[in-house]
Amino acid sequence: MTSADPGTSADPDADLGLLSPMRGAAEETGDVAVLRALLDAEVALTRAQAALGRAPREAAEAVAGAARVAAFDLPGLVARARSGGNPVIPLVEDLRAAAGPYGAHVHRGATSQDIMDTALMLVAHRTLGPVLADLGRVAGDLAGLAAAHRDTVMAARTLTQQAVPTTFGLKAAGWRKLVLDARDRLRAVRGALPAQLGGAAGTLAAFHPEAAEAAEAAEAAFHPEAAEAAFHPEQPEPEPEPGGDPGLRLATLFAAELGLAEPVLPWHVLRTPVADLGGALAFASGALGKLAADVLVLSRTEVGELSEGVGGGSSSMPHKHNPVRATMIAAAARQVPAQAAVLYGSLAAEDERPSGAWHAEWQPLRECLRLVAGAARDAAELVAGLRVHPERMRANLTLSGSTGSARALVERALKED
Repeated sequence: MTSADPGTSADPDADLGLLSPMRGAAEETGDVAVLRALLDAEVALTRAQAALGRAPREAAEAVAGAARVAAFDLPGLVARARSGGNPVIPLVEDLRAAAGPYGAHVHRGATSQDIMDTALMLVAHRTLGPVLADLGRVAGDLAGLAAAHRDTVMAARTLTQQAVPTTFGLKAAGWRKLVLDARDRLRAVRGALPAQLGGAAGTLAAFHPEAAEAAEAAEAAFHPEAAEAAFHPEQPEPEPEPGGDPGLRLATLFAAELGLAEPVLPWHVLRTPVADLGGALAFASGALGKLAADVLVLSRTEVGELSEGVGGGSSSMPHKHNPVRATMIAAAARQVPAQAAVLYGSLAAEDERPSGAWHAEWQPLRECLRLVAGAARDAAELVAGLRVHPERMRANLTLSGSTGSARALVERALKED
């Protein structure tokens, strides 16, 4: 079937990953997942406001009921996002319409960046769960390899040349150390992923009572039915809020609703969370890339000291057993640092809301998450099936001698969790 064949079933606008087999986490990072996270953020905001008596309970229920992913026209949102520069604007319009008389309580006081930043933190949090699980499997299997081969002698290689003897167990223990370091960094950054709530200029002014009253009055002038739902005489008066700043109270509840951390300040132009996440993802890709680089070298035909348990075939040479898992990990390791550099570049964001710096983060962040998820998945498959060939290691060794403290180093490394 050619590209011109009308029989193809593929959506011509779809990006299904044909050129990116090293990606993972399609369900956690795809457009549907982002839409789900955007809706979750809007629902959480209305629920937090209802919990503080700033919206009726029925409004929170109505918004939650309307926030069904399947009810929204995703291609339409994509097309309409261009006019305002982000998908939150058309989404809020549609969610307000879907919430009926309670639509006035959707997005009240928030700005588009509040919802977009929060949604991307949710996407990252949800993606990193399976990634951490895969890294745990990789570390566990590497521990087994290190223990089993703590005395398996092989040639150490420095600057591409054979040096002195080492053991494969020590090499595997080194891979494991990097994987544990990557897991620890991703675990820490995942636990610190924050919600975002600052309002128009990061002051939370829109969440103070006087601003809320002004917004309700303006809404009532244009949508009397919304005002009637918000102030129905049969509804009991909301209980007075406890002491403390009203904006901070709402931010606390908003973060708690989502299971995200509460930031000290709104971070519209304080992009530490995104930069830290990008850095941890770049480190993880490099840590796994080191493992892959060694496997690729040691599985060369003329070396033959390792081989993948399930290799890939060749379109022209059926005898080949290609190290495809390691190849995909190596490809991801070359891409993530470049994508993370965009995230670091966006730290230089002007004013209280930036033009371009924030927008530049979205796709590179998602790509980093996808590539690291794929690398962790491929590493789990690679290490689980990795074949070690001690006889080739001995045959390739041209310089005999002591392996020094290799065994003791392995045993010490295996004590680390």
